[in-house]
Amino acid sequence: MYTIKLFLFIAPLVISSRTDQDYTSLDSISPEPKSRFAMLDDVKILANGLLQLGHGLKDFVHKTKGQINDIFQKLNIFDQSFYDLSLQTNEIKEEEKELRRATSKLQVKNEEVKNMSLELDSKLESLLEEKILLQQKVRYLEDQLTNLIKNQPQIQEHREVTSLKTLVEQQDNSIKDLLQTVEEQYRQLNRQQSQIKEIENQLRRTGIKESTENSLSSKPRAPRTTPSFHLNETKNVEHDDIPADCTIIYNQGKHTSGIYSIRPSNSQVFNVYCDVKSGSSWTLIQHRIDGSQNFNETWENYKYGFGRLDGEFWLGLEKIYSIVKQSNYILRIELEDWKDKYYTEYSFHLGDHETNYTLHLAEISGNGPKAFPEHKDLMFSTWDHKAKGHFNCPESNSGGWWCHDVCGENNLNGKYNKPRTKAKPERKGGICWKSQDGRLYSIKATKMLIHPSDSENYE
Repeated sequence: MYTIKLFLFIAPLVISSRTDQDYTSLDSISPEPKSRFAMLDDVKILANGLLQLGHGLKDFVHKTKGQINDIFQKLNIFDQSFYDLSLQTNEIKEEEKELRRATSKLQVKNEEVKNMSLELDSKLESLLEEKILLQQKVRYLEDQLTNLIKNQPQIQEHREVTSLKTLVEQQDNSIKDLLQTVEEQYRQLNRQQSQIKEIENQLRRTGIKESTENSLSSKPRAPRTTPSFHLNETKNVEHDDIPADCTIIYNQGKHTSGIYSIRPSNSQVFNVYCDVKSGSSWTLIQHRIDGSQNFNETWENYKYGFGRLDGEFWLGLEKIYSIVKQSNYILRIELEDWKDKYYTEYSFHLGDHETNYTLHLAEISGNGPKAFPEHKDLMFSTWDHKAKGHFNCPESNSGGWWCHDVCGENNLNGKYNKPRTKAKPERKGGICWKSQDGRLYSIKATKMLIHPSDSENYE
């Protein structure tokens, strides 16, 4: 374009200069007749200018054509991008519609679930109320039956029946006398065994262990027996093939929770409840679920155990000690209130009856509140057997426990209050229990379990 403008500007100047030269030459020279055609040089200049103009136009056309092609390519790319964006927009709109429909369905289902939950809550409340009414009716019927039995007139019985009853009563009395004798012998044997152990320890310290073992082994010892009226589980037998712990029972291939017989080392055979969990078996030593068993028992009952292994029970301090003295053990405490479940595991050491079964422990792990103060010697006490240096707890609010400095408030063997159906979750009943951090809980169920700390090397 610039070349064309330059040519159009120069061409008239060249022509005008040529005409001026012609006029001057004509003035100086004598006049001749004018030529009808342009000068040859003018024609060449004009032709050259036109040629340059044509080349410039050609280059301009080529450049313009290339620019137009670039513009068309960019327009095509823009059209394609706009088309893709429109497709994506349509897809997003469709997905938005699907999400709205799914959201509406979920809202409807949520409402249905809420309604079902409310119905279940109301049914549960009604069932609990019916259960309480049935329990009251059963108790009333039991009272009536007891009164009828007491007030029933004595009927003259046959002479043979009377003699049989007398014989049975005599046998019962003789069995009771035998049981008392066996229990006294068992206590004496325990005292003798503890004395023998003390003597052995003293002799070990003086360096004459071998001679004392030979002298002690030469004396025959009577087999240890246990009264059979504690938990109905102690057996006056000895078998070497009876496992010493629930862990050994599990390693023998019995992977089901239930009641099994064990015989710890230097102890008698008795039944325990093995609770299988997390690839192993734990020995259950305490269980409370509904308050059906009274835990405000005497020292004697806490020593040998009470309750039912398939319900609420306390295994017995003497049996617990016979198990844990074999190896290092872990104590696991599981608590369940009316909303959540908790657990805490401790490493611990338990003393014998001469130390009032002193407990010393340290927390290992867990998500529950602390049930015991750590790194302290805690002695077991009951209302009829006070540990030395401990205060007197009222008989009405405390079962046997490893007491520290609070009476009844941190006792998992304490009084179990009957649940109230319409109360708040934290006040529905159960065991009113305060943890070491001062928080108050309403405990619905408790479990105390023991397990060897190194079960792989335990045999």
